[in-house]
Formats: sequence, structure tokens, C-alpha cells
Amino acid sequence: MRHRIDGRHFNRPPDQRKALYRSLVRALLLNERIQTTEAKAKEIQGMTERMITYGKKGTLHHRRVALARLPDRETVAKVFDDLGKRYAQRAGGYTRVLKLGPRNGDGAEMAIIELV
Repeated sequence: MRHRIDGRHFNRPPDQRKALYRSLVRALLLNERIQTTEAKAKEIQGMTERMITYGKKGTLHHRRVALARLPDRETVAKVFDDLGKRYAQRAGGYTRVLKLGPRNGDGAEMAIIELV
């Protein structure tokens, strides 16, 4: 039974799954738009929005929390210096997922996730 099991597993051990999420969130924050599978896009959506919320708050504590979650100074600097100011008046909902349809080859549902 799957009682209280949260999130998608993607048939990966936890350390690989965490690395996958970090790399996808990093790519999204730097490029502001990526194409991936629909399941992965939905899984990283909340993480990305949380990082932007940290950037909006802008305190030293939130910067350290962001660096702990995403240990890449370049990306965290962009979140705090650029994205935090851009979304200062927006109360959440910083990303959108656009469905593209099935991928040729394995039929996985593809999507574009982008910053609004």
C-alpha cells in the first residue's frame, strides 16, 4: 500500500533523485524556460517557486537556506538579485507548465515549464 508516500520516485534512489531535481531547478532558474517530461516539470514546480519566495524575502537567512537547497552561487545570486525583485509584487504562481504531447520514441508526456 502507498499510504502517505509523497512525490514521484522516477525509479531512482533518493540521492540521484535529489540531484535530478537540483539540476532541473538550476536550469529553469538560469534559462527561465526548459522542456522536460510533464511529471518532472510538476515535481520541480514547487521547489522553484519556493526558491523565488526566498529571493523575495532577501534576508541572509533565506540566502543560506537557498544555498543549502541549491548549492550554486551563480543561480542563488540570480534568484536574489534579479528574480526576487521581478516578482516582488506577485503573490505566488511564478511558474507555468505547458503540455506538449507525447515524445517520439517512448511516448512520455512532454511539457515546457517556464517562469511567468
